[in-house]
Amino acid sequence: MDEIAANLTTVRAEITAACQRAGRSPSEVTLVAVSKLQPTELIAAAYAAGQRDFGENYAQELRDKAAALASCPDLRWHAIGPLQRNKVKYVAKVADSFHALDSLEIAEELGKRRSGPPIEVFLEVNLAGEDSKSGIAPSEVAPLADQLRQIANIRLVGLMCMPPQPEPPAAWTPEDNRPHFARMRELAHALGLPQLSMGTTADFAVAIEEGATLVRVGRSIFGARRTPARAS
Repeated sequence: MDEIAANLTTVRAEITAACQRAGRSPSEVTLVAVSKLQPTELIAAAYAAGQRDFGENYAQELRDKAAALASCPDLRWHAIGPLQRNKVKYVAKVADSFHALDSLEIAEELGKRRSGPPIEVFLEVNLAGEDSKSGIAPSEVAPLADQLRQIANIRLVGLMCMPPQPEPPAAWTPEDNRPHFARMRELAHALGLPQLSMGTTADFAVAIEEGATLVRVGRSIFGARRTPARAS
């Protein structure tokens, strides 16, 4: 448990250093601890160390962890993985934000299922049109954004991306993602969207330098992911 606290201290220091290089305040960047496939005990340890924002990829796992940690005040859940329509109800009930919105159908279902404060949503952008990734093309962002602004109980706040990985992967460096992050910043600015969810363990410093307001970091905090049976 002490290791989790130490890892968080290291990641926060790296965030601060990246903000200083970019002339930004660390308060502008939210660290989302990606806790998918991690046991609730480690999430509780991160919470005890001051972490409040956690990201989950799988809707049922999010449902179960939210129930298990319901006694933790101010804990904020971020649903960060693709979402099927029949799983929307889980995200709508417990998540504060959804980072992987890529269709009007899911948005409408999310709005119908949501009660209480509107859920904040990010449009996921598939920058390179990769078949292996979800998300919409950059050219589709503006029309869909206009439609989302008409849906009750959701609030469009920003964009999210997972940049394309070059081939061969061994030749990749975080700098390779800088132009993709810069493109996302420009797209968000053109649409008047204030938030950018981009950057993971490998490249979050570069993402911050290019304008990320949320970074999704898992391995540097929790270590290797566990592989428990998927919740049903």
